[in-house]
Amino acid sequence: MFVDPKDLRIPPRLVAGDTIGVIAPASPFEHEKFYQGLSVLESMGYTLKIEKELFLRKGYLAGSDAHRARMLHRFFGDRDVKAIICARGGYGSMRILELLDYEHIGANPKILVGFSDISALLAAIHTKCGVVTFHGPVVTTFGEIDHESIAAFSAALSTEQVIELISEKNITIKSGAAVGAVLAGNLTTLCHLTGTRFEPELAGRILVLEDRGEAPYRIDRMLTQMKLAGCFKDIAGVALGAFEKCGDEESIYRIFEEIFTDDEVPVLAGLGIGHRARNLTIPLGIGATLDTKRCRLKFHQPATLL
Repeated sequence: MFVDPKDLRIPPRLVAGDTIGVIAPASPFEHEKFYQGLSVLESMGYTLKIEKELFLRKGYLAGSDAHRARMLHRFFGDRDVKAIICARGGYGSMRILELLDYEHIGANPKILVGFSDISALLAAIHTKCGVVTFHGPVVTTFGEIDHESIAAFSAALSTEQVIELISEKNITIKSGAAVGAVLAGNLTTLCHLTGTRFEPELAGRILVLEDRGEAPYRIDRMLTQMKLAGCFKDIAGVALGAFEKCGDEESIYRIFEEIFTDDEVPVLAGLGIGHRARNLTIPLGIGATLDTKRCRLKFHQPATLL
């Protein structure tokens, strides 16, 4: 399914004092990192809403699937909650996709932020509801990310600033320029949506990818699967964030070059998103221009509305 720009639902902008609801739709989280992250968010002027059920555990999950889905529903319906941020990624977001009421979520568009495993939620909610979602830090990383990432979080969610990302090392894998709505996420997670009814349509899109702890041959296998499945047909462009602990970066870049060798698709690397201290916040669904000559991904409009 492709979201028509006229059907795009851009969430309201955050202002000082607004309440952000915290959910755990995937794995349980480390409490020390969690409270460090809360302190940073509170110092930015936000009020955090945390329910005691947030701390439930069920093995490698933060409570049952039904519980995790209910928490997300509750905050989307809570008028006092102006944005929702995930405590941690890990694993589990895919398990609740079939439990979500997308009509309810779409009727109450608001900011949803996360990355890594949360990519499944970001992509599904954007695809099913047309709501702009946000690839950015989770609570447990706020104590570890750099100043630029904290500033980018505020800029994306609380200002009318138009977001622009510059390749940190001016790395062009395939030259060119492209225009399209951005779809961003974790490669492993998005690959696992292939063939499901939650698979996002990538035709005409600029796809921004990151990952962690995946060997080059596994990255090759995932990209090859997606290519064989037709995921990349008519894709506009590709941009890469961090591939942390995935082996030699040059090997990763060669894989992307080979996957897109027969396509007129620009591929830019070195964007500051992913599992590193630099994890800039970007919106899913907003149009942007990818330009390898200028080594940048520049969005066309603010990511939120007053």
